[in-house]
Amino acid sequence: MQVVILAAGESTRTYPLTKTKPKPLLRVANQTIIERNLTQLQGLTKEVIIVIGYRQRMIRDYLGRSFGKLKLSFIEQKKRNGSGGALLCAQNKLKDKFLVLNGDDLYSQCDLKKLIKFRYALLAKEIDDPGRFGVLKVKGRKLLDFEEKPAKPKSNLVNTGAYIFDTKIFSHELQKSKRGELEIIDYIRFFISQGENFYWQKVSDFWFPITYPWSLFEPNHYFLNQLKTEIKGKVEKGAVIKGQVQIGKKTVIKSSAYLEGPILIGENCSIGPNCYLRPHATIGDNCHIGQAVELKNTIIGSNTNIAHLSYIGDSIIGKNVNFGAGTITANLRHDGKTIRSMIKGELVDSGLRKLGVICGDGVKAGINTSFYPGVKLDPGVATLPQEVVMRDKTIE
Repeated sequence: MQVVILAAGESTRTYPLTKTKPKPLLRVANQTIIERNLTQLQGLTKEVIIVIGYRQRMIRDYLGRSFGKLKLSFIEQKKRNGSGGALLCAQNKLKDKFLVLNGDDLYSQCDLKKLIKFRYALLAKEIDDPGRFGVLKVKGRKLLDFEEKPAKPKSNLVNTGAYIFDTKIFSHELQKSKRGELEIIDYIRFFISQGENFYWQKVSDFWFPITYPWSLFEPNHYFLNQLKTEIKGKVEKGAVIKGQVQIGKKTVIKSSAYLEGPILIGENCSIGPNCYLRPHATIGDNCHIGQAVELKNTIIGSNTNIAHLSYIGDSIIGKNVNFGAGTITANLRHDGKTIRSMIKGELVDSGLRKLGVICGDGVKAGINTSFYPGVKLDPGVATLPQEVVMRDKTIE
């Protein structure tokens, strides 16, 4: 069995994080999305075909030609014309049965093992807000049809974008949908119309779609909650480590630092002194977290400096970011309502009561900068000393 990973999209809904990298290279618990999926595929296949487009060279260079026991090959989707168009790019490399995965969702090997027992099937999950996804119409274990983001969903089963097919699907010629794209689900509809049985397999372990920047929090929590304490760096006398904490090589936890796991810290970092790292803090490699800094439920990219006397909560910070002393994130509205964020000209409800700042790579914050809840900063943006950032700061 071969595997096709669809990883060509630009992913504008995850701006500013994906203005400098493709979404499959976003990190969850210090590992890229695509690496996590390739890890789950170990033992299920020997060959993975990755369809790339947006900033494709970054994916090629990062992964190389193999991953563990997997042989990797790459195909460019020159025209971004939908998921069906992406799959068609791989047609000439496919031999018989193959698995298709979205390159920006996270899947479990447990669920993929069950899925590949079928000839024609997809992976589905029951969720509370199905109207954001393609909703399934089913009868028993058989799939009947789809509703695309319906206002009033008739079921809570949604399509996860993981499919098992064989090359017979290419006998059907796709036509553009109402969105002007070629859609994988049209292959499935054609099969069903021809009397073929198409099945659905329910997610029993995990599936994490990364739709918006804050979508990274849920899988980050999940993987951090599975950590086992492992300390490869140095912990100075007087520092306190509680709960599950992983500390990378050459990292120093300075005296009077207080770490309350689960926490994941990369290699060659300097933490403290007198700082407070609260649960679900994730720190990349070569980072400096200064004196009297408090972090909570925050993802920090590599080569980032959070200077002394700062509070960063419920935030996502890119790589090569510098926050001057006294940087503060507000992460809660006074009225307690969920925080909304502007996405492609539309206010989107994050569903989160607590959400701090979302920073692209290379952001520089002047001393005593304060961020309103949910604001986003484009890569390379700088703030003035004592600036209060009330709205998104973008670079066109």
